[in-house]
Amino acid sequence: MDFTVGSRIEDYRARVAAFVEERILPLEADATSYDAHENIRLDLADRLRAEARAQGLWCLQLKPETGGQGLGKVGMAVCYEAMNRSIFGPVCFNSAPPDDGNMMLLEAVATPAQKERWLRPIVEGAVRSAFAMTEPHPGGGSDPTMIRTTANRRGDRYVVRGRKWFITGAEEARHFVLVARTSDDTRKGLTAFLFDRDQPGWRIERRIPIMGPEEHGGHCELVFEDLEIPVENVLMNEGDGLKATQIRLGPARLTHCMRWLGLSKRCVEIARAYASERTGFGVRLADRESIQMMLGDLAMKIEIGRLLVMKAAWALDRGSFARKEVSMAKVHVANLLHQAADVGIQINGARGYSKDTALEWIYRYARQARLVDGADEVHKMVLNNHLNTEGRDFWKWETV
Repeated sequence: MDFTVGSRIEDYRARVAAFVEERILPLEADATSYDAHENIRLDLADRLRAEARAQGLWCLQLKPETGGQGLGKVGMAVCYEAMNRSIFGPVCFNSAPPDDGNMMLLEAVATPAQKERWLRPIVEGAVRSAFAMTEPHPGGGSDPTMIRTTANRRGDRYVVRGRKWFITGAEEARHFVLVARTSDDTRKGLTAFLFDRDQPGWRIERRIPIMGPEEHGGHCELVFEDLEIPVENVLMNEGDGLKATQIRLGPARLTHCMRWLGLSKRCVEIARAYASERTGFGVRLADRESIQMMLGDLAMKIEIGRLLVMKAAWALDRGSFARKEVSMAKVHVANLLHQAADVGIQINGARGYSKDTALEWIYRYARQARLVDGADEVHKMVLNNHLNTEGRDFWKWETV
């Protein structure tokens, strides 16, 4: 097994890390850098996005012919971790959700005409996008087969009626990927569609308040009342909606983990810096065995997370869906992020609970990690299903 990365990937990692260090991190300490929802101000983000693009650090996840750098999933794992040393990082490189997953999906399955119309503007940073799948009860969430939003064909158009919620980025999005029901077939009953913000027949009911900082465009509830979508805006074919969600969500879950590893390392960085200078009862915090054990435990779990993520990325690059590997990474890294923020706050004491560091921001953000793109329990059920099917082969080594 070779755990080295090529010089090209390392070059991108180093340049991303330098950009984060020099251009992005200093902005976190300035209150004027934030928008009303605790993310980087859009005008400031757009300025940094232009700089990153000029330096060739744009859309590392996409193929060169699409407008990216073609690093593959392994290269993405290395670079995304470096991007999210800053809470503002990924969006500056056009590698933040939901655009990240939407671009990879469209690159993989859209027709040439659809790529020109729907993908290219996202790649160029001219528009943002959203993925509309999740619904309020009794509709679909982690189980997409429960989706109740319907798309009925009438001639050369589909007419959509229903409701979606917690749709990330919807308030800022112009291009949408929508998953709706076109039949009652268990496997082929869903279809993916593309629609534009300006089309009539739908609305944003509300931007849902959440406990943590928000992605640009928030998490919104959408209502569809006879939205008409032309047949040419079907993504893949009618009945391929479930397949489209699987193509999108597997890699997207893993890119979350890549980014969360960067935030976990940032928590350790802040904690170590404070422990090295803070004394109590005549002893530096860094010299206390209890602190050393806390930080050593986090260092180990971050490395475990990196290995899980890298194995899943390697499998994806080899053409596997890597469902088992992605689920393991998702559960481990989501819980790791929460622990890293919690330990960082504990070591920093009241300072960690304040807004003097990024720890409280990360702590509130981290709680969603165990829910988004499948709750912990869902992924553990997936792993148990693999165990029941594979038995002892669950742990087999790949052979050449």
